[in-house]
Amino acid sequence: MSHRNPPRPDDERRLFTRSSSWPEARFLGDVLRTETVGGGLLLLGAVLALIWANSPWSDAYTSLGAWVPWSGGKALHLDLSLATWAADGLLAVFFFVVGLELKREFVAGELRDPRRAALPVVAAMGGMLVPALFYVGVMLVTGTDGLRGWAIPVATDIAFALAVLAVIGSHLPQGLRAFLLTLAVVDDLLAIIIIAIFYTSGFSPLPLLAALLPIAAFALLVQRRRTWWWALIPLAVTTWALVHASGVHATIAGVLLGFTVPVLGGGTGPGLAEHLEHRWRPVSAGFAVPVFAFFAAGVSLRGTDLGGLLTDPIVLGIVVGLVFGKAIGVFGSTWLVARFTRAELDRELSWSDLLGVACLAGIGFTVSLLIGELAFGAGTDAEDKVKTGVLAGSLVAAVVASVLLIRRNKVHRRIDERDRRDADRDGVPDVYQQRPASSN
Repeated sequence: MSHRNPPRPDDERRLFTRSSSWPEARFLGDVLRTETVGGGLLLLGAVLALIWANSPWSDAYTSLGAWVPWSGGKALHLDLSLATWAADGLLAVFFFVVGLELKREFVAGELRDPRRAALPVVAAMGGMLVPALFYVGVMLVTGTDGLRGWAIPVATDIAFALAVLAVIGSHLPQGLRAFLLTLAVVDDLLAIIIIAIFYTSGFSPLPLLAALLPIAAFALLVQRRRTWWWALIPLAVTTWALVHASGVHATIAGVLLGFTVPVLGGGTGPGLAEHLEHRWRPVSAGFAVPVFAFFAAGVSLRGTDLGGLLTDPIVLGIVVGLVFGKAIGVFGSTWLVARFTRAELDRELSWSDLLGVACLAGIGFTVSLLIGELAFGAGTDAEDKVKTGVLAGSLVAAVVASVLLIRRNKVHRRIDERDRRDADRDGVPDVYQQRPASSN
């Protein structure tokens, strides 16, 4: 008899069960495939930045990031450097996709059912609260004036995390992948709220109120399924410019626009949100985020006391938050849900699987670097410390998670092989051979 049984009615109370919806499973596979490529390009952009920033031509890298393409945009607050355009402009595309993803999850995905939504929400909250507490603890113990960066280690980089999982986890259960994706989605939502509340400076309400007009026009068009690019793109750019002028971080404009797009289609086909996400996700994962990584990750270590830098309290706070805070927060909150509710771990999984994914959530890159820039400003000594901490912490988290998940992947591969042998011997079709293929 096969070790892995088909889903039962009591799976409602089990954690990380496979999605019973084929469209949801297919959507997850599409996301994993895109994010795997995006994660590779993100890594490439970061590596190129590090090499260039530490080469004899590092001044050219710095000058490129500081170059202002439109010096005449001062009146509109658009006299931004190329690096700022990457952080404020291109990341708006990333957050637009995040907005589409969030709405889709709440309307038609895992988060539409409060019982299923409770776990990733609790795990995401634990995975953000504990790293922040670890960071604050390091600042208080060392007496360092760096408390403004408390939110740096709270975010999980969805592209990096899913790329690592897709590469090393070919036989890990789909439910674990879906949990990581949903966790990262909720994580992004909470990070957006943190940025909007705690990292908005020089707030001006008039431009923000004015932004409601293009948002309303954008919403009217998409609700009527009018996807005219010549109308939607100018409205989106106008919204972005007004939100930027208000003092609220301009990437929030992308989220607001994403929330206006309808999820459910009129017939049996996909809704407009899925259509736009399918169109813009490659732009986000394949261009916007890697370009941001290229300009954000270029920390120069030339002539730097590396030992002193790695033991700096800000660096230590970020590394401890990402490596230990994330793992303890995600794993601990999930264990508490299982301990104090009727929920049980799915039969396919062990707590070792969850520990590996919890460690993987410590890969914080895109949003962590963005929050670090907002907290300490660009071009400061603290910014280099933030970059070092985020890169070091993400690398350690990725290595630890990879070691754990590679071992678990071997276990699940042996189980899969045994199930197939049992199915062939008994002449019973292997239902798990019909699962949607992974991103590999």
